[in-house]
Amino acid sequence: MPVAGGENLDLRIKSAEGVPAVVTGADPGENTAMRILSWNVNGLRACVRKGFHDFLDSSKADIIGLQEVRAFEHQLEPRTRAPEGWHAAFSPAERPGYSGVAIYSRQQPTRIETALGEPRFDAEGRLIIAHFGRMAVASVYFPKGSGRDRDNSRVPYKLDFYASVFDRIQVLRRRGPVYVIGDYNTAHEAIDLARPKTNTKASGFLPEERAEITRWLDAGWVDTFRARHPDAPDHYTWWRQWGGCRERNVGWRIDYVLASPGANKRVTDAFIWPDVMGSDHCPVGVDLE
Repeated sequence: MPVAGGENLDLRIKSAEGVPAVVTGADPGENTAMRILSWNVNGLRACVRKGFHDFLDSSKADIIGLQEVRAFEHQLEPRTRAPEGWHAAFSPAERPGYSGVAIYSRQQPTRIETALGEPRFDAEGRLIIAHFGRMAVASVYFPKGSGRDRDNSRVPYKLDFYASVFDRIQVLRRRGPVYVIGDYNTAHEAIDLARPKTNTKASGFLPEERAEITRWLDAGWVDTFRARHPDAPDHYTWWRQWGGCRERNVGWRIDYVLASPGANKRVTDAFIWPDVMGSDHCPVGVDLE
């Protein structure tokens, strides 16, 4: 089954049988000036072994934000640290093999930010913001609310992190268009996960987590995919790695491209690429005029 909007993606990135070919994402045409993608790679070194560089070369993206890199920059091979034709910037966690975000861009950013100014957040390597003149792209790996004992003990930390990022991007949007891309670790509405009734007490679909997404949208931020496909069901970005969840498309839509109002005006298409393998998440993105 072809990858939605990525007919030229290398076939070594294998397709999952049974996952619907989702929503647009056509190859960039004359009216497309830029493509921005986001992907939680669930360990960049592992994703490289599964075809990441083929994806990088054939995605026709101008900016790619990664989450859950789980490596220090020096642990990456040279072609991953600095691929030909790309500028790469990384923000790792202090803890080895944990979290970490990155941004690859065809154009060199004018400035890079990697800190919110709170040590408890910055130590986990969850934010990187690339500035391109007035435009900013933030790649963010929002925390899970579940703790080590599979309880919801990290929900307060998660909500505090949401609030801190929100305060930062509210400032950024005064200066120009902003895209906040990444793994939000929250399904906003029942349409955004396959089993909403059995997950009402699970982190990722708790009322207080969903309310935080609503707060962002009420403040003017736009969920670019849902705004363009308001009633489209069964479109997910993450699947558990057991029980054939991906093959049966029992998943969650927890990866988003949120845009400030001015940034959203430039979006011509918002899409999900469920057939791109290499992680338990799939890429999401937008095309801009």
